[in-house]
Amino acid sequence: MCAATPSSAVAGGVAGFSRCISIEEKFDAQNIPPVERAREFCRELEAGNILLFPESPIRIPADERELLLGRKQTSSAYHKNIAYRPKEDRITGLDSSEQAEAAELRRLLKNYSERSVEFLSGLLTPYKGKWKLDYASFRPIEEKGRPARLHARNDLLHFDSFPTRPTNGARILRFFTNINPVQNRVWLTAETFATFGPRFAKKTGVIPPVGSSVTRAARLLASKLGVPGAMKPPYDESMHRCHNAMKEDAAYQESTPKQRWEFPPNSSWMVFTDCVSHAVLEGQYALEQTFLIPQSALVEPGSSPLAILEGVAGRALTI
Repeated sequence: MCAATPSSAVAGGVAGFSRCISIEEKFDAQNIPPVERAREFCRELEAGNILLFPESPIRIPADERELLLGRKQTSSAYHKNIAYRPKEDRITGLDSSEQAEAAELRRLLKNYSERSVEFLSGLLTPYKGKWKLDYASFRPIEEKGRPARLHARNDLLHFDSFPTRPTNGARILRFFTNINPVQNRVWLTAETFATFGPRFAKKTGVIPPVGSSVTRAARLLASKLGVPGAMKPPYDESMHRCHNAMKEDAAYQESTPKQRWEFPPNSSWMVFTDCVSHAVLEGQYALEQTFLIPQSALVEPGSSPLAILEGVAGRALTI
């Protein structure tokens, strides 16, 4: 089950905060939910809730698990995770001294990525074939006390934003598995983006101005020439500003009402991390696969962070 501990007098089920929905059924390729049940799963996720599988549907063979658990925690602190890029079939995040392990880690993360895709293709049929498969990752470092620069800290509440690979309005869906045999993975969550986003955007002005026609033309030209980050959509700029401003606000981090969730060993859970403000307090050894879900695939597109910010801005924020 999903262990939830209220913090600051906020428990699951309160309006504006996430609920953790435990799914006990054993879904697989031979047992997929009916279409309307799959749509309901999507609605719950899009509303900022967490879907938990107390027993992970992703089978990880014992030999693969042992290899992953056997990785030492002495990897460089600035590598918070090892990433697998499915389109390129390669991994990143290893030190030069660890390259001998690259082929084996690539195989293990590729297996996890493929199993996750197979499972979610049956569970979330409205998204199947429409998503963009993003990175998978392995997180071998203990989160509690892990050193990191401010904007990279996982233990501070934030909404996810990818500064180097803009989504242009696509939503960030992440599927996690705790492969630690004895330790829970501990999260905090706070208000969802539907509650927090409009108030924060109006207060802080995170939505960038339209800019002059000359500026827009220059950015478009730089984008066509392949200059990295030259044409970041206003939506992604807004979400990145929000991500950084939240982490910089010590008073908010300290005083905002929170929920505490503990994800047990061998459980999996999924969440739209662009609308669930989250922080990871404790845990070591987790696997994760990210999917980018376009607006056209959403069951409730009007509740997306893009729709919310465009409502505040009064204009389109994509390109």
